[in-house]
Amino acid sequence: MSDLHITRSDTDSKARYLATIDGLEGAGELTLSKASATLIVVDHTAVPDTMRGRGVANALARAVIADARAAGQKIVPLCPFFKAYVARHREDTADVIA
Repeated sequence: MSDLHITRSDTDSKARYLATIDGLEGAGELTLSKASATLIVVDHTAVPDTMRGRGVANALARAVIADARAAGQKIVPLCPFFKAYVARHREDTADVIA
């Protein structure tokens, strides 16, 4: 989806991914807590009604997984959406799920 943009903002203990789509109001969001340098906890994913059905939540999940993989981190999936995503993509996520 070429009009989908994902950005990440960090604090010392948390990170937030925001997804926007050109021409649509609102933003999808995925948040995580940094338990340690090698362990993160995905705790929340939300997508506004204006963006539903466009793969936004899946794109957010893929972004956090790619970032965790690149950083050598493991993910604890507490968020119900993210937990379900991981269950559907076990082969592609096994290396990063704690």
